[in-house]
Amino acid sequence: MDWQDQGTILSARPHGETSVIVDVFTAAHGRHAGVVRGGASRRMAATLQPGSRVAVKWQARLEDHLGSFTVEPLTSRAGALSDRLALLGLGAVCAMLTVTLPEREPHPRLHAMTEPLLAVIADGIEGWPLDYLRWEMALLEELGFGLDLSRCAVTGVREDLVYVSPRSGRAVSRAGAGDWAAKLLPLPACLLGQGGATWEEITQGLRLTGHFLDRLLAAHDRRLPEARNRLIAALARQG
Repeated sequence: MDWQDQGTILSARPHGETSVIVDVFTAAHGRHAGVVRGGASRRMAATLQPGSRVAVKWQARLEDHLGSFTVEPLTSRAGALSDRLALLGLGAVCAMLTVTLPEREPHPRLHAMTEPLLAVIADGIEGWPLDYLRWEMALLEELGFGLDLSRCAVTGVREDLVYVSPRSGRAVSRAGAGDWAAKLLPLPACLLGQGGATWEEITQGLRLTGHFLDRLLAAHDRRLPEARNRLIAALARQG
């Protein structure tokens, strides 16, 4: 059994004295693990950093075996090492993919969105936190729980949508909320496509996506990764 693909290193952990097991998010094969022989060497260390884009060849005797990877570097994200916020962003993307996606299940649409996001984060392009928030919205949709922000769940109107129901994930207008407003989640305007966003709106949006992501993960006895919590704490301090 063998195949070739391109993808992003999500994690690398020691395996024996000289090898590592890497998790790679690939275009055609989804999140896939494999052993890199000699991956513990100093020469391979930079290539196997989370966020690095690589070309991989996977081989195994049987399809359900762990198998081994041959890895060639394509794009390094080393530029993020000098930017703490960018480094936290890369770590959050990799951790979220690791904890939310099942192994060996292709997600080509999500992969197509993830690579540009990693590029703007690593390059320190202004505004990437809003891109990250929108990516989490896409991740929710990919997992089968896209939020419906098109109209008010109570009145059906499309204007003045300022809340989201924590149960249904549907938008609620100010008038439709009524006495229930305190029990609803704030909906930042940036998620409605209305221009840019303040740091406060971005963190507010991440608390919104986090509520539903946490609920989905809890059903599988998993939790949101600490890497994401560290990113949100850092973004909150920016404001």
